[in-house]
Amino acid sequence: MDMQTLYLIVPLAPLFGAIVAGLFGRVIGRSLSHIVTIAGVAVSFIASVLIFQDVLAGHTYNGTVYTWMVLGDLRLEVGFLIDSLTTMMMLVVTFVSLMVHIYTIGYMQDDPGYQRFFSYISLFTFSMLMLVMSNNFLQLFFGWEAVGLVSYLLIGFWYTRETAIYANLKAFLVNRVGDFGFILGIGLVLAHFGTLDYATVFAKAPQLARETITLWPDTPWKLMTVIGILLFIGAMGKSAQFPLHVWLPDSMEGPTPISALIHAATMVTAGIFMVARMSPLYELSEVALSFIMVIGAITALFMGFLGIVQNDIKRVVAYSTLSQLGYMTVALGASAYSVAVFHLMTHAFFKALLFLAAGSVIIAVHHNQDIRYMGGLKKYMPITWITSLIGSLALIGTPFLSGFYSKETIIEAVKLSHLPVADLAYWAVLIGVFVTAFYSFRMYFLVFHGKERFHHAPHSHGHGDHGHHGGTPHETPWVVTGPLLALALPSLAIGYMTIEPMLFGDFFGNAIYVADRHPVMHELNQEFHGAVAMALHAVTTLPFWLAAAGVGLSAFFYLKRPDIPAAIQKRFSFIHGMLVNKYWFDEFYSTVFAKGARLLGGSLWRRGDQAVIDGLIVNGSAHLVERLSRLVKAFQSGYIYHYAFAMLIGVFALVTWFARLT
Repeated sequence: MDMQTLYLIVPLAPLFGAIVAGLFGRVIGRSLSHIVTIAGVAVSFIASVLIFQDVLAGHTYNGTVYTWMVLGDLRLEVGFLIDSLTTMMMLVVTFVSLMVHIYTIGYMQDDPGYQRFFSYISLFTFSMLMLVMSNNFLQLFFGWEAVGLVSYLLIGFWYTRETAIYANLKAFLVNRVGDFGFILGIGLVLAHFGTLDYATVFAKAPQLARETITLWPDTPWKLMTVIGILLFIGAMGKSAQFPLHVWLPDSMEGPTPISALIHAATMVTAGIFMVARMSPLYELSEVALSFIMVIGAITALFMGFLGIVQNDIKRVVAYSTLSQLGYMTVALGASAYSVAVFHLMTHAFFKALLFLAAGSVIIAVHHNQDIRYMGGLKKYMPITWITSLIGSLALIGTPFLSGFYSKETIIEAVKLSHLPVADLAYWAVLIGVFVTAFYSFRMYFLVFHGKERFHHAPHSHGHGDHGHHGGTPHETPWVVTGPLLALALPSLAIGYMTIEPMLFGDFFGNAIYVADRHPVMHELNQEFHGAVAMALHAVTTLPFWLAAAGVGLSAFFYLKRPDIPAAIQKRFSFIHGMLVNKYWFDEFYSTVFAKGARLLGGSLWRRGDQAVIDGLIVNGSAHLVERLSRLVKAFQSGYIYHYAFAMLIGVFALVTWFARLT
């Protein structure tokens, strides 16, 4: 089989599974539905591994699969760009997706929408693969919108719940805001480059580096800055960066497997991947890079603070995802694209692991998600406990674990960056280390250690709830724990194994471009003396001690003296209220934008629709016709002299008209 057939198999195998399970799920039943979709993703994963080996051997590919439309000189095509950046993303997407597919068998076993769910997650895998494999902006946009659509379907999967419907509408609308910027950016690329093909655009970019466009009078902007910022606004929507971050915590209304697949490991990293892929454009604009760094720094720090006050187990993990996406974005701003993508990869494993472990806990405590009513689960759920611990340790950056290598390198990269905003970002990511450690272990201690509090839980009837309460929790079946163990291995070792080739070797090659005037990666390389040395050196660095302090403080607060957090909460009630209300972003958006739009719509409807269109045009024309017909009706009397009179008038009018013409 030639490689090009293999490229096609990668996205089409999950698509086939999605179509079969989606259209014929009722006919073929549950077990066949999951067999078909899991087989599709497994085939895709194996094909990705083979392609990865082929790329390592030095074979990249950039070509058209078929031409969709030709408009004059513009060719709109579906094509694949297979290089090291693509293959790394393909491996992450297919592997995490495969684990989530297997896990879903256990998690959704009692759900009436079982086949529909498998169809959706397979369709998602297809969309995400189309996004990462694309070699042009058109296909990128197709994949971008398709993952957004599937995300919408999955967040509102339980469509009888009010909260789920609200959450998926919110995700959809916020993403439309980002995508509006994204499509404007693509439009600018098309207008100035005359093509949507990556390779051509990147090759022409340096020639257009000095070109300016005027957005409003007397202020010329660099074209690259405008394109860069507009494309990044798309990334802000997808990758949930401040101020478009509000949809991600609410998206936890969907079932846990998709929280892991979509809102931790793959879809939310699409924006990070896109900026890394566009590195030849971003390297031409310092302003765009500074903008990216500021947004990332705000997200990394302030979304971390919100994790401290959450009590829903999934929302704590959701805020940590926001914060980690902020870290990746900061790295992009520092021109350390490979570091951002490296963190994307390590984060995909440990964050998917944390979400699936949270789901395992949720099953065990009968679909209660409040961490205040857990505790002491360690002895009942040994596998979930140990995998959760590995995930949490990787997240806070414990030396030798995967998260340590990527996170530490991001902090170093920001420190070395010469952008004017780098100092601010450096402090944000440093404080973020302490905050992350504190809320991650707050959750870990409240769930797995301390007193058992699950007998006091208010009865919650979630979906898939078996209706029995009380009872001791027990370890979940192997379809749930198997994927946890499979994700725990890369969470332990992948950073150690891959840091050298990915960051300082030639792994990314030409896939990522960094200009000489941004020497961050070069400087990092001089400081790097191997993965072991880096981990041993960490003990002398500030991030390590900040993380240790975060863990220590949360252990003291939540295991020894739970009265202290309660006292702090009372004393600083305003700050606590601000965090619980998420800085009032939701209220602001709903008041200003949602109510504003409804007011505008209401007044347009009253004045435009009712007064002008209905009143003047529709009803007005009817009245006019009615009056004219009354006038004409007066002449239709049946008397001959009336008709003769009308004829005379008519002839007189015609003669007058002709006389005027001549």
